[in-house]
Amino acid sequence: MKKTLIILSCSVLAMTACKNENKDSAETDIKETEEMAAKEEKEQSEWQELFNGENLDGWKAYNKDEISGQWKAENGAIVFTPSDEVKDPENLITEKEYENFELSIEWKISEGGNSGIMWAVQENEKYSEPYLTGPEIQVLDNERHPDAKNGLNRTAGALYDMVPPSEDVTKPAGEWNKEVIHIDHEKNIGWVKLNGTKVVEFPVHGEKWEEMVSNSKFKDWEDFGASKKGHIALQDHGNKVWFRNIKIKKL
Repeated sequence: MKKTLIILSCSVLAMTACKNENKDSAETDIKETEEMAAKEEKEQSEWQELFNGENLDGWKAYNKDEISGQWKAENGAIVFTPSDEVKDPENLITEKEYENFELSIEWKISEGGNSGIMWAVQENEKYSEPYLTGPEIQVLDNERHPDAKNGLNRTAGALYDMVPPSEDVTKPAGEWNKEVIHIDHEKNIGWVKLNGTKVVEFPVHGEKWEEMVSNSKFKDWEDFGASKKGHIALQDHGNKVWFRNIKIKKL
């Protein structure tokens, strides 16, 4: 009998310990879930929309007072449709300037199309185009546009004419590509993720940056890439292009 009582006592203790252990485990799981949710909420709150999906508030035409009908908000995207009535290039830039940031954007290019996304753009009447000051991440139909035949550093995702993508992960013309552009002057690093793959990494200032510029078409452009802070630009290269889900996070 005594032996039986001892066995029953041990069983009760074991069951109690097991219940406590399960309770602790459940509480830990709940706590971890809450922490992950809070972290995700904080990360989401750090992002600011640059396009509200309805109009072009927060954007302006480069060196112009008004935006023509070439640039429109349609079906939740910023759409550029070239018009013969507009003779000069019409690039779109953010009204605000940014320095250290991560830009998330989706783009879709027309067949045979060319465009680009630039940063650190300086708006001034002495510059006719944003690319005279702002480095560009290429947007291109790699299959059909002739620029793709001029070197990998001119294909989609490249730091234009300076750093080629490590691989071609672009979707065909007419399909959406998701791109993240990371620019951090504090850590002196820039990188591009295209459709989830990091395809380009580069310094953003200093000796190595200057060396890249000196080996490119921009070597004699005095103000190219000279500013850390500036506007973000969407390029008019004469071809139809779409941009959507545009948001930015300051670093």
